[in-house]
Amino acid sequence: MTERQLAGVLAPITTPFDRVTGDVAPVHLRQNVVRLIEAGLDGVVVAGSTGEGPLLDSDEQRRIVGWVRDVLPDGRWLLAGTGAESTRQAVALTLAAAAEGADAVLVRPPAFFAPSTSPASLVDHFRAVADASPVPLLVYNIPKYTHLPVAAGLLQQLAAHGNIVGVKDSSGDPKNLAAYRDAVREWSVFVGSGSLLYAALELGCDGGILAVACFAAGLCAEIRAAFRAGERTRAGALQERLVPLDKEIVAKLGPVGVKAAMDAAGLYGGPVRAPLAGLPPADRERVAKLVCG
Repeated sequence: MTERQLAGVLAPITTPFDRVTGDVAPVHLRQNVVRLIEAGLDGVVVAGSTGEGPLLDSDEQRRIVGWVRDVLPDGRWLLAGTGAESTRQAVALTLAAAAEGADAVLVRPPAFFAPSTSPASLVDHFRAVADASPVPLLVYNIPKYTHLPVAAGLLQQLAAHGNIVGVKDSSGDPKNLAAYRDAVREWSVFVGSGSLLYAALELGCDGGILAVACFAAGLCAEIRAAFRAGERTRAGALQERLVPLDKEIVAKLGPVGVKAAMDAAGLYGGPVRAPLAGLPPADRERVAKLVCG
């Protein structure tokens, strides 16, 4: 699949855990993926931030890729989050994901030593993972969690690498997204905020990797379809419906909010993994009203 350019609306899917054992629940995982693809998404990302990737062990991450690959139709993208705190571990996760059938990998900056990580060492990190990877790599900018913003100029330094093909920007800053689009014209540029999907498409971005698509997949897919059909007014109206779901659930609550929204939408959200905590009943009720209203 990687002969064609990565594009479309993808969901960075949650990782479903069994309510009793806390183990990954593959049946629920597969069922969720099937439902999301049927709703019109172009693919999924596993073991990302919304998927609680940092709380999964390496074997869980590997098996999740295989479980999803088994049910994902031909023509749909499967990306795997393989960021880690060391270059060595990121390479190992990348090799495992590729062996299980990932089409590409999404690699965040290491976070723990962020204050000591220079731009040059970050460039070396991404290049080393891309050198070792059998599949293309996308850079993942998520400064909310890594505290290490990826500058547009850094992307330009990576642009000549033949195995680095894109970037996901979860900064939430439209100016940063525009700078990315200008800096790497040949790459696939994905927005990570559902609130900015329409704006990203207007900037010429290739799509979105959107947590809100985990429970509003049809709406997200419809926005891109309307935009591509030249129905800008309709796409804008649909975007207005998406914004409160993204801001009130995804931005404010994170993975636990996304899982509660999935439960409300008839998918399996289930519990988050400690140390993340569940939602208070009042918040869960508010999420359900937003989703079902």
